[in-house]
Amino acid sequence: MSFSPDRTAAHLLGQRRKPRPLRTPIGRLADELRPSTLAEGVAAQRALATLTDAAAPAGFKIGATGARMQAYLGLDGPVAGFMAQDTVHASGSTLSAAPFLRPGVECELCVHLAHDLPPALTTVEQAAAAVDTLMAAIELVENRYEELGAFGTPSLMADQVYHAGAFIGAPLAEWHGLDLAALRGVMTVDGAVVGEGLGRELLGHPMAALAWLAGSAEAAAFGGLRAGQVIMLGSVCPPVWLEGDTGGRGRIEVRFDGLAEAVLTLV
Repeated sequence: MSFSPDRTAAHLLGQRRKPRPLRTPIGRLADELRPSTLAEGVAAQRALATLTDAAAPAGFKIGATGARMQAYLGLDGPVAGFMAQDTVHASGSTLSAAPFLRPGVECELCVHLAHDLPPALTTVEQAAAAVDTLMAAIELVENRYEELGAFGTPSLMADQVYHAGAFIGAPLAEWHGLDLAALRGVMTVDGAVVGEGLGRELLGHPMAALAWLAGSAEAAAFGGLRAGQVIMLGSVCPPVWLEGDTGGRGRIEVRFDGLAEAVLTLV
């Protein structure tokens, strides 16, 4: 049986839409559902966007933009996923942790696009010129997989690379004077520092991460990046999984020097 992106997308969405008590980590996909190449994974992700009314996505998230994250995920380079409008929230949001399977959080920088970036090789300067505002952000992720090595990178691509939500701080328009590579981010859970890192974790510079996305197969599948979209540029530290006694609950704060904080409360 030939690979069908639509069939794989429907299967992955069905797993997510099960009632929480019935949701369990996904193992290796059946051969007829499993994308064998990154191109097939991208096609399945595009099909998933259509099924979730996100064919014109609110934005994108980038994952594995630094050596620490690539080593953590066992990847050789960055990957990206679309973000539907209903997964993008303002800082200060309070959500129930109950629907999420093994939730985690990441310490991210985010940009808002004022101009389109077509699906083509893009310089750092061209990427920066498309940005009007910069924000601190939290990405909510789900560890939906039994074992990532068995699940596989193409399947991870199809499933939006762990994405569950984005929580974005107040925008800064006058960001051009900041040394983005040296910008330090710190993430806390209930006041305790759980992760930190610098902007250079994002492919050496946050705008290099945006330039990579603009030229990626993931962006090309959606016709490029569009004005008005928000782009999560990646985490400056490995994800922190909210497990154990908290039951996935807590107050998460992300702070970058010079930016308004991003806050998420899971109850």
